[in-house]
Amino acid sequence: MFDTITGLIPRDRDFAERTWRLDVLSRVLEGRLYDVLPFAFQDERGAGGEYIPLRMRRPSVRYPLPRIVVEDAVSLVFSEGHFPSFDCEDMAARDAMRDVVAESALNQVMLEAVLRGSVGSVAILLRVLRGRVFFSVVPSLFLTPVWDAEAPDELETVTERYKVRGAELLARGYQDVEPSGEYWFMRRWDAERETWFHPWPVRGGGGPVEDSGRTVRHGLGFVPLVWIRNLPGGDAIDGASTFRPAIESMIEIDYQLSQAGRGLKYSSDPTLLIKEPAGIDGDIVRGGGNALIVSEKGDAKLLEIGGTAAQAVIEYVRTLREFAIESLHGNRASPEKLSGAQSGRALEMMNQGLIWLADNLRVSYGGALLRLAGMVARASNVFPLRVGGVEIAPIPVGTKWTLKWPRWQMPGAEDRERDARTLTTLAAAGQISRLTAVKSIADVYDIPDVSAEMQRISEEATR
Repeated sequence: MFDTITGLIPRDRDFAERTWRLDVLSRVLEGRLYDVLPFAFQDERGAGGEYIPLRMRRPSVRYPLPRIVVEDAVSLVFSEGHFPSFDCEDMAARDAMRDVVAESALNQVMLEAVLRGSVGSVAILLRVLRGRVFFSVVPSLFLTPVWDAEAPDELETVTERYKVRGAELLARGYQDVEPSGEYWFMRRWDAERETWFHPWPVRGGGGPVEDSGRTVRHGLGFVPLVWIRNLPGGDAIDGASTFRPAIESMIEIDYQLSQAGRGLKYSSDPTLLIKEPAGIDGDIVRGGGNALIVSEKGDAKLLEIGGTAAQAVIEYVRTLREFAIESLHGNRASPEKLSGAQSGRALEMMNQGLIWLADNLRVSYGGALLRLAGMVARASNVFPLRVGGVEIAPIPVGTKWTLKWPRWQMPGAEDRERDARTLTTLAAAGQISRLTAVKSIADVYDIPDVSAEMQRISEEATR
């Protein structure tokens, strides 16, 4: 069924194969996969009376299983209680990075990055405008990265190119374009500039010519984009999709539930069957007010679908959902089975599959965070950066950043009590310092500045 649907999605040969593949996955994620099917699910007959196959109808029930699993994983990676903190030996640099992260709303940016990047890849753009740092997510659908041959982990250029209607270009302020025409839009980032090009017709010749009026020289000395491959697998450009293994199961679930819904509607309005020698005249229309008339000795019955069939569909769908979630390492915990309050460790064990998925995403997107921190440090030595209207000191370029991730599940009262006893024992025995003890519980008790907290502890101890 998936191949049938994707066969109806137009494939533009002017783009690379990966563009079409990412477009298909984006349609699944955004719930637009069935938009290419020409008929609604209730349309059983065409205008000429011909039967319309199920594969050509849009399901009336949509269960967005892929997006549910992706959003569950996103919440474990970058939600408010799971966003990591930057750490380094330089306290001033750490404080400056913390302020930059807060002002630029990097948490929200990373949430969107994991969601959009679930198709295979995504890019994050860094901009410095009037001394302020801004981050934005750039979908990779129309991006083409090129890496440095002598430094394969560093971008040399990133080119964005896609087709756009002339009317949209006019709205952007471009002149001398036909509103009904189709044009190429293109821009390129390198280590020194963000180069824009004049749009040129898709058909009719021409090519990219630099638009000097819109081209910007940033002079950062590096490409201000971080390219993120979603999960291990894929190829050199795109990683593996988070939800690709469950697409076929999602489609089967949608059609099974749609069929079950149709059966229930027919059961509420059953078809009357009358046996008489007159035979059948005219078209057959389902419904209690429209009888099917057949021959052989008068008789009358109501044709309806039994409840056992609907129950069988529900069980089948439930099994499909279990298999699909297992293939995605999604959340298989059942709320009905929770008898009471659970410890943080117990909840982690229940959601072990989802935690494995989120852990893999931490590797990809956590590495992107570290690269962004390095870019901010390098940018601070090129431009004077301001946070909250106050200029910050340049961050040393060689700063070694690490990420401190919070726990997967917030601990309960019993967990916190055990932690307190353990840390007290270790600190009293001299096996860890008080600073390490406070760091280990900083995320639980919402301590943004461990050094300031230690200072307050010392002041209270001397009173």
